[in-house]
Amino acid sequence: MTTGAPSAHRPRGRPVVTGLGVLSAAGRGLGPLTEAAAHGKTAFGPVTRFDVSARRATRAALLPDDVPLAHTFPLARAVLDAVGQACRQAGLTAADGADTPVLLALHSDERTRGTADAVAAGVRAAWGTAGVTRVYTGACVAAATAVADAAALVATGRHERVLVAAGHLVEPGVFAVFDAGRALARDGELRPFSTGRTGTLLGDAVAAVLVEAAPAAERRGATALARLAGWGRAGDAHHVCRPEPDGAGVARAVEAALTRAGVAPAEVGYVNANGTGSTLADQAEASALRRVFGAHTAELPVSSSKSVHGHALEASALLELAVTIGALGTGLLPVNAGWLGPDPDVGLDLVLDGPRAARPRYALSLNSAFGGANTALLVAPA
Repeated sequence: MTTGAPSAHRPRGRPVVTGLGVLSAAGRGLGPLTEAAAHGKTAFGPVTRFDVSARRATRAALLPDDVPLAHTFPLARAVLDAVGQACRQAGLTAADGADTPVLLALHSDERTRGTADAVAAGVRAAWGTAGVTRVYTGACVAAATAVADAAALVATGRHERVLVAAGHLVEPGVFAVFDAGRALARDGELRPFSTGRTGTLLGDAVAAVLVEAAPAAERRGATALARLAGWGRAGDAHHVCRPEPDGAGVARAVEAALTRAGVAPAEVGYVNANGTGSTLADQAEASALRRVFGAHTAELPVSSSKSVHGHALEASALLELAVTIGALGTGLLPVNAGWLGPDPDVGLDLVLDGPRAARPRYALSLNSAFGGANTALLVAPA
């Protein structure tokens, strides 16, 4: 991670996304997720997977009952489902997968090794890869860090394609920790940037993307869904869990992504913000956006798709990248759901009341994590 001024360089190649697989509380596939995000159809409901009777919060965004999870390692099964969606959409064969690194973002606990091993065995058997190359456990920026590494590997010519996957299922241990820390919304709704917001809500999410060099995709006849134009990472190390109040770390990550892409701030037409519903974090992110975009902030549409699908921790960034790519494809910007009224310390052009029709040249997907880690992914229509 960078801690000073961005020293990024424009990529020599053109990393594009040719395959995308999703399992979310909205259902299976990108279509239901894009539809839910565009129209603000929140997926939060009572937690029935485990007992929450002793918890302050009792709601989360869980996968629908028709998504099968019965398995020794249920998260691995779900990840392999998303990988299959992505690879089939990209038209990948086992021969194509032989030299394809697999980067996997997971929560770090006693099941991480078993889940990673099960995913490795599955991708070897189905897609001919060598297995899982690297496991990312860097909290809420884990998947974005993996995407940035994949884009760099492709852009520099080290690999023609890289598969990135991530998964998180709401489970009792993490739920209890977030509840005990009073991080979960007391009113059962995730309200990013809104007055009256009381915290975040957790959500299930599994996603996979195939990042590929544009020339390699063209040779295979694969259709590009979007282009990864830039990426940036920055660490502010302000506090173990509180964000830097002026948003300087987030701002540096955004500036690095724009610099790498050679894109001016005024060219960005949408931001899928980190927007967790935390009072301090949302204010810091709003400050970061004003810091980077200046006068353009007043006409820059912003929303947080977490308001619909919940916070999926290590998998959040990949799910939110999928939402952003979906929005570029449909021309409908996601709603910032849960809105109660303006917070005078935010001052952003939030997408409210319904999807906003737009065809932005560039869109940003932002994520932040405890410890001051921040990431920015800049995407463009293919």
